[in-house]
Amino acid sequence: MRRMGATPIPSLRFEKEAWAAGATWVAGVDEVGVGPLAGPVAAGVVALAAGEHFKWYSQVRDSKVLPERARDGLAKQISVSVPHAIGWASVEEIDRIGILPARRLCMLRAFERLGLRPDAVISDALDLPLPNVRAVIDGDALSVAVAAASIIAKVARDALMDELCGQYPGYGFCRNKGYPTPEHKRLLQERGPSPIHRRSYAPVAQYALRW
Repeated sequence: MRRMGATPIPSLRFEKEAWAAGATWVAGVDEVGVGPLAGPVAAGVVALAAGEHFKWYSQVRDSKVLPERARDGLAKQISVSVPHAIGWASVEEIDRIGILPARRLCMLRAFERLGLRPDAVISDALDLPLPNVRAVIDGDALSVAVAAASIIAKVARDALMDELCGQYPGYGFCRNKGYPTPEHKRLLQERGPSPIHRRSYAPVAQYALRW
């Protein structure tokens, strides 16, 4: 559970501990899109090297607490300065295997696309079948690498939902990104599910027979 009070400021505590233990590359990984009723789940991975430091280290936060404009600007800075990648798990995969396995799947796909093998991994609360993984509760609020990963994943997923808004109009995906806002739930009830709605999710399943 996220702590109450002031928003934490991510630090390099966990990264420094890994570097001190001999790691050169430390990767942070986080996924976004667990709660939406529609669209894929996405994971970001960001690798930080010992001895490097960028201005955005002090600016990143959990992507959920950042305004869209700040996220977009930080994602651009991150993408041009450090190794990073995005992995996806589709709506069909979420419905077939469940959201928890899909979360791990998109994370592992992000690592496959990273282009390097990190010496240590900091995960936002989720254990992964990789070497030297440290699962940190609220990692996106506490670790610079994980916060950066959450930002690039959020920006990438939001951009995809904007595209899907044009392909599947009438659900407000440009505004809600698939999350269960009151408007989205009303439109879902009126129109029934689209092809990108998660039929394994209860609010969608009750209307699935209409499609």
